[in-house]
Amino acid sequence: MRFYNKLHPYYCGIDLHARMLYVCIIDDKGNKVEHQKIKACPTALMNLISPYLKGLVLGVECMHCWYWVSNFCKQHLIDFVLGHALYMRAIHGGKAKNDKVDSYKIANLLRGGNFPVAYDYPETMRSTRDLLRRRTRIVRHGADLKAHVSNTFSQYNMPAHDLNLRYPSDREKLRNVFEDSSVQRNIDMDLNLVDFYNKELSQVEQFILKNAKQHNPQDYQILNTFPGIGLILSLTILYEIGDIRRFDTVQKFASYSRLIKCKAESNDKIYGTQGNKIGNAHLKWAFSEAAVLYLRGNDKAKKYLDKLQKRMSKGKALSALAHKIGRCVYFMLRNKTVFDETRFLTS
Repeated sequence: MRFYNKLHPYYCGIDLHARMLYVCIIDDKGNKVEHQKIKACPTALMNLISPYLKGLVLGVECMHCWYWVSNFCKQHLIDFVLGHALYMRAIHGGKAKNDKVDSYKIANLLRGGNFPVAYDYPETMRSTRDLLRRRTRIVRHGADLKAHVSNTFSQYNMPAHDLNLRYPSDREKLRNVFEDSSVQRNIDMDLNLVDFYNKELSQVEQFILKNAKQHNPQDYQILNTFPGIGLILSLTILYEIGDIRRFDTVQKFASYSRLIKCKAESNDKIYGTQGNKIGNAHLKWAFSEAAVLYLRGNDKAKKYLDKLQKRMSKGKALSALAHKIGRCVYFMLRNKTVFDETRFLTS
């Protein structure tokens, strides 16, 4: 957990909502100078904070509509701090909770050096990252649709089909399978959605790839040198990291990627683990997938996994391999070097 601890003459805490803001500004002595509710628009915000712009720092909690506030602060050269929502929930909890109280607490957390910092993702890559995340949700929904088709066969005690619904020709073979028109219409609806998704996703992937080659072409090429990291995984890693230099150490990167588990310990007793959901779930998925794909047709990698399995279960061995891949990717991107399998398997 990182905290913002720079000193300023004024500290502005904003309880952020889609249509309104509750703004609290305190000075370095802790005295309130402004505390009011305004519309969520740049003009209203500027009118309120303009007397205090010299030396002002502005903080908001990370939620879905923080983008415009970050852009606003960058445009007007205002120090901006994004608060980690999960940590802030633990820090400024209390009996009374409303927008007015929350904005005051955010300002005080800034002043007291207890404001937990989240990453202010660069504006140039932000929208493409959101598009990539949206693509992932659509792909998973498409998988649900295909699973529903298979489950329908089981529901009516029909033999399981051996078709790959990725392909249009195989989907067409299921258009007239069921005698019951309602059941067939149910299947056709799934197939029609899968048809549309496949066409749309193909175009989206090409669009994201084009942007990646403009945003960070070198890192994209470096990631593709790792066996098992293809188009989607490399794009996911690239856009979820943003700038590898924001991680001072490989340990911080591994923690952010959910590749390590933290012990819950008290009085020299271990009570298990905690904080498993703190970090980036997309990176955790990407490195876990990369570990499985790296093993395919790779005898050297399989021997390394067998070596790990001599002292741990297969699940833990795969997790250890994913952790090792994450550390490898960190150094590849930081040092701008391509993948070296000999070094990877012997280190």
